[in-house]
Amino acid sequence: MTRRVRRKLAHSKEKNKEIVGSNSENQDDGCLRSSTICDLDWMALPDDTAIQLFSYLNYRDRASLSATCRTFRLLGSSPCLWDSLDLRYHKFDIAAAQSLSSRSKNLRKLRFLGAESADAIISLEARELREISGDFCRDITDATLSMIAARHEMLECLQLGPDVCERITSFAIRVIALCCPKLKRLQISGVKEVTGEAINALAKHCRQLVEVAFMESNSVDELALGNLTSVQFLSLAGTKNLKWNSASCVWSKLPKLVGLDVSRTDITFSSVMRLFLSSQYLKVLVALNCPVFEAEVDNHMTYNHKGKILLTVFNDIFKAVGSLFVDITENESNNLSYWRKVKSIDRSMDVIATWIEWIFSHFLLRIAENNPKELDAFWIKQGAALLLDLLQSSQEDVQERAANSIATFVVIDDENATVDSQRAEVVMQNGGIQLLLDLARSCREGLQSEAAKAIANLSVDSKVAKAVADIGGINILVGLARSVNRLVAEEAAGGLWNLSVGEEHKGAIAEAGGIKVLIDLIYKWHAGNDGVLERAAGALANLAADDSCSMEVAVAGGVHALVMLARSCKFEGVQEQAARALANLAAHGDNNNDNAAVRREAGALEALVQLTSSQHEGVRQEAAGALWNLSFDDKNREAIAAAGGITALVSLAQSCSNSSQSLQERAAGALWGLSVSEANSIAIGQEGGVAPLIVLACSDIADVHETAAGALWNLAFYPTNALRIVEGGGVPALIHLCSSSVSKMARLMAALALAYVFDQRTEEFAPGGPLSEGTSKTMNFDEIKRVALKKIEAFVLSFSVPQNFAAAMVSSAPKALGQVAEAVRIPEAGHLRCSAAEIGRFVAMLRNPSSILKACSAFALLQFTIPGGRHTLHHTSLLQNAGAPRVLRAAAAATTAPIEAKVFAKIILRNLEHHHLEALN
Repeated sequence: MTRRVRRKLAHSKEKNKEIVGSNSENQDDGCLRSSTICDLDWMALPDDTAIQLFSYLNYRDRASLSATCRTFRLLGSSPCLWDSLDLRYHKFDIAAAQSLSSRSKNLRKLRFLGAESADAIISLEARELREISGDFCRDITDATLSMIAARHEMLECLQLGPDVCERITSFAIRVIALCCPKLKRLQISGVKEVTGEAINALAKHCRQLVEVAFMESNSVDELALGNLTSVQFLSLAGTKNLKWNSASCVWSKLPKLVGLDVSRTDITFSSVMRLFLSSQYLKVLVALNCPVFEAEVDNHMTYNHKGKILLTVFNDIFKAVGSLFVDITENESNNLSYWRKVKSIDRSMDVIATWIEWIFSHFLLRIAENNPKELDAFWIKQGAALLLDLLQSSQEDVQERAANSIATFVVIDDENATVDSQRAEVVMQNGGIQLLLDLARSCREGLQSEAAKAIANLSVDSKVAKAVADIGGINILVGLARSVNRLVAEEAAGGLWNLSVGEEHKGAIAEAGGIKVLIDLIYKWHAGNDGVLERAAGALANLAADDSCSMEVAVAGGVHALVMLARSCKFEGVQEQAARALANLAAHGDNNNDNAAVRREAGALEALVQLTSSQHEGVRQEAAGALWNLSFDDKNREAIAAAGGITALVSLAQSCSNSSQSLQERAAGALWGLSVSEANSIAIGQEGGVAPLIVLACSDIADVHETAAGALWNLAFYPTNALRIVEGGGVPALIHLCSSSVSKMARLMAALALAYVFDQRTEEFAPGGPLSEGTSKTMNFDEIKRVALKKIEAFVLSFSVPQNFAAAMVSSAPKALGQVAEAVRIPEAGHLRCSAAEIGRFVAMLRNPSSILKACSAFALLQFTIPGGRHTLHHTSLLQNAGAPRVLRAAAAATTAPIEAKVFAKIILRNLEHHHLEALN
C-alpha cells in the first residue's frame, strides 16, 4: 500500500502509552524555537519571561526543568503554570499523579484520556478543580466517576465523551449531583439510561446548572428534564426512545431554556413546531439529521420566527445563525467568523454562539464517522464550510473536533486509502489547507495531532497534496515528525507517507530533511509503537522508489532500520511497509548500490524469506517483490537460495493460486529471477516449483501469466525441468499463451520455452510416450510437439509484413531491413538477459532441421540485439564469442530456410556490425 488514511483514532490505551516531553522544536505561532534559545543566559532572564517560557512546556518538562536549580524550582511552581493540564497525550497513572500533586493545589482545568487516567485523578489532590474533560471514557466505571465527584466538590464543568460511557449509570449521576453543588455544565455521552431519579437529583442539588447534554443514550426520562428549571442549554443529540409529545410539552415550559439540540433523533414535525413556537425564551432549536422530521417538513417553511432560529440540514445555517446578531449585514457570508470579530455583542449572545459551535462540532464529527449517504450534498453545500469555520473557534476542543471531522469525512475507504476528491477539494478551495497548517504550527499537541491527521488524509488527493506542498506544508510536517509526542509524530509521518506518493514531492521531502527524520522515527519508537513505525516505513518505501531518494535512504542508515523492522516487528502493517521499502531500494540495481547494500545487511535476506510465510497476504506480497528485485543481482540469487528462499518461494507459489494478482505475479517473478542460475533452476524443479508455475501460467491476468512464462522459459533450458513441464501438463498451457495472450512478452517467452522443450533435448526422455494424466490420453509426445511447433510458427508469422520481407530479401539496404526490425520489435524484450549457454543454444537452433525452430531462434536473437536494448551489448559480445556470424551468414544464404529466418539473420548480422563499429569508436 502506497498510502494510508485514518478516519478515527482507535479506542485504545495505546494513545497515552508513552510519557513524552516537550513540544516540537521548530514550531511557529509563538512557540519556542531552538534557533532562538541556544545563546541565551537563562539565569539572567526576568522572572516573567522565564515563566512565559515555562508555559510552553508540557507538565513533565516543567517538572524536569524545575529540578535543575532553586530559582527554576520557585518559578516552575508558579500557580499560573499549573491552573490547567492537558494529560491526554501523556501516560498519566497514579505514580505520575503523585509526582504532580504538590503542584496541583491551584489546578482549575484538567483534560484526560481513558480509564487509567481517570483512576489517577484522585491522587492529584487538586481540590480546587473547576473543570474536568475526559475522552475515550468507555471503560470508566460508576465507582471511579463517583470518587472523582466526591473529591472535587468545587467542580463546575464535567464533560465525558464524545465516545460512549457505556459503564456509567444513573447512580454516578446522582453522586455527581450530591457532591458537586456548584456544577454548571454536565455533558455525558452514551449513558444507557438516565433515570428520573438522577435528573431530579441534579435539579435539587445543582441549582446553578445551565447546560446539560445527555447524548447517545438509549433512554432519558423526558418528564424529569422539565424539573431542570435553571438549564439554559439542553442537548439530547442521538438519544433514542424519547416520547416526543410529552417531551415537547414539558420542555417548552422550561423557564430559562435558550438552546435545545435534538439532532439525530426521531423527533416529529409537530414536536419541533411545538417547541419552536411555544418555548418562551428559546432562541435556538437544532434539529440536524432528524429523519422523521425531515420526511414531514416543508422545505419552504420559515426557519426564523420572532427572534428564534431553527437549524436543519435544509436551511442556510450561516444565514440563520447570523440573524441572531443584529450587527451582521446581509453581505457577510460567514456570520460565525464575523461574530468572533465583533466586540459589541452582549454576553448572552456570546454564550449562545459558543454553545452553537460546541453543538456543531459534535454533530459534524458524529455524521463524519457514520457518513450517511443522504448527507452527501450537505457536506458540499455547507458542511465543509462549517468545519472550516469551527477551525477558527476560540474553543480548543471545538477546533480539535473540527480537524478530526475533516480527517474523517473525506475518507471513503480506510483499507484502500480512498478519499472523496470533491469533499477534499472543497476544503482546499475554501482555504482549509492554510487553516489546518496554521493549527499544525500551534503549541498545543492536541491541535498538532488532529491537524496533521487531517492534512494527511486530504493529501491523498493529488490536487490537495500539491496545495499542501506549495504553501510550505512539507516543512511543517517534517517539523512535526520530530516531535517527542508519539501521536504528533505519527500523524505527521502519515502526512509525509501520503505526500510522498507524488513524484513531484519526493525531492521536496528529502530537501526538507524528511528522510533522516523518518529513519530517526524508526529508531526512536521501535518498541511497541506500530502506528508511527508503519507510517515512517510507508513513507520511506515511497521515497525509495525514486533513484536519488533511494541513495539518500541508504546513506542515512535506512537499510539497517528497515531490516530491523522486518526482522523484529510483529505488526503486519509494519512488516508490509518495511518489505516494500526494501523492495523499492533493491529496484535500482543498475543505477546505484542499494541492491547490494540490502544483501550486505545482516539478516536482511533471511528476514524477507521468513516474511513470505506470513499469514498476511500484503506481507507475503511485498516480501516476494523484494526478493524478486534482489534476484537481479548474481550474488543475491545465490544468497537467497542459501537462506532457504527457493523452498519458501515454491511454497508461496503453491499456495497463492487463489490470492491476489499482485501476490501471484511477485511469487512467479521471484522464481523467475532465481531461475537464471543453473543451480537454482534445477533446485526449483526438484522442490516442485514447475507445477505451481504452470498453474499461474494458466491465469487470465497478463502480468501473472507473463512472469510465470518467464520462469518456465528459464526452467525449460534444463532437460529434467523440460520433462517436468511436459509431464505436468505445461505444454498445453504454453501453447495457449503462445497463441492467445494479450502480452507479446508472454507469447514470446512461451514460444521460447516450447522451443527449449522440443529442440530434441527432451525427446530422449519421453520418445513418443504418453503425457501426464492431465493431458488427453490420445495425444502422445510427437503429436503435441507438432501442435506446439505450429503455434510457434504462427507466433513468428504474426509479426510478418509480406511486402517488407519481400523487400528485405532482395535488398540489404538499411531502410528495408529497418522496416522489418521495427515491425517485429518487442520493446520489453530488451530487458531480457541471456547467459552464454542460452545464446549458444539459440545459435545451435539456427542449424536445427526444423525450419520453425530456425525462424524462432532467429526471431529471439533479433530481439536481443536490437540497438537500444538494455542488454544488447552483452548479447552481441556473447554472439561474437560463440561464432554466431558464420552461422548467421549460412542461415541467411540457405535456400531451404524459411524467408523469416533469412531476413532475421540478415538483420542480426547488421546489428552485430553496428555494435562492433560502435565499440571501435
